[in-house]
Amino acid sequence: MSKKLTFANCATDSLAIVLPNPQISIIAPLYNETESFPRLIARLNAVMENSPLTIEVVLIDDGSRDDTAVQMQQLALTDGRYQCVFLSRNYGHQIALSAGIARACATEALFIIDGDLQDPPELLTDFYQKYQEGYDVVYAVRKKRKENWFKRSAYALFYRFMRSISYVDMPLDSGDFSLISRRVADVLNQMPEESRFIRGMRSWIGFRQIGFEYERDARQAGESKYSFKMLQRLAYNGIFNFSEYPVKIITRMGMLTLGVAGIYLIQTLIKRFIYHDVPQGFTALLFFIILFSGIQLIALGLIGEYVLRIFFQAKGRPLYVVREVIRQQQRQPLSGVNGQKPQENVI
Repeated sequence: MSKKLTFANCATDSLAIVLPNPQISIIAPLYNETESFPRLIARLNAVMENSPLTIEVVLIDDGSRDDTAVQMQQLALTDGRYQCVFLSRNYGHQIALSAGIARACATEALFIIDGDLQDPPELLTDFYQKYQEGYDVVYAVRKKRKENWFKRSAYALFYRFMRSISYVDMPLDSGDFSLISRRVADVLNQMPEESRFIRGMRSWIGFRQIGFEYERDARQAGESKYSFKMLQRLAYNGIFNFSEYPVKIITRMGMLTLGVAGIYLIQTLIKRFIYHDVPQGFTALLFFIILFSGIQLIALGLIGEYVLRIFFQAKGRPLYVVREVIRQQQRQPLSGVNGQKPQENVI
């Protein structure tokens, strides 16, 4: 039998009926997932109906341009187990995920999945068992990916590079698919950084963490919404937010260029005073000008990445703006920034 309950809204909704909060919140950001949406809901319903746990699902529409938002609205108004959050525009996967974590009402843990069903929701039982053993974070480890060889190689290389340069212990081959305890979610909600890399933030928080191996499925329908540019931005956020390596590499490049310049100076002096030969032409000079100029530009670029993040963080803008939140028999338009109730001047 389907367990349909209406839960109290954790974001202080004054009109909500106060009922016991769910034990588990399943978080799924969505962006243009019309094709896979019916399959996602069918599998989530099966998970909830077959589980002894009290579960809610928080779906986040990240500014979809297809019929995803319409399907979410219809679902939220008819099934009290679903809470649907609609962002004012497309903010990106990490921000949408943060919005879902902020809205989750779970008392025990949050189960984070992707809306394309590459992360099997049926693993909730296995993850929850690890949680009951005392782990605050159960992260999924991809032992096999059903993608082309180039993507598999690029992902594997990035995770190993990230682990080698990060100042926190980054698990290999682990994405956002995870189960986190309520206290980990509360800490994540208190972390205000604008350039978010949630898997790194999750590792930084600490507590007891354990990996769970699984075979990552192929997309059920549609195409991946992560373009190369978005993947590059995510990688940059991971590198510049959780590593001191880019700063240190500038120092090393500076020392290297000084060494090369010193060797060239010694070579020039030897030719001048021992062999009485003055170097002719501008080939070597041009080479070193280009070399040093390139190194300077790289150094400025690396510093600029940090300055850019400081610039956006210093603005103090909210991470996202919620256009509407829908639960069964309850619509909450203009829910404000970062999921808070709006002020009169919030549009």
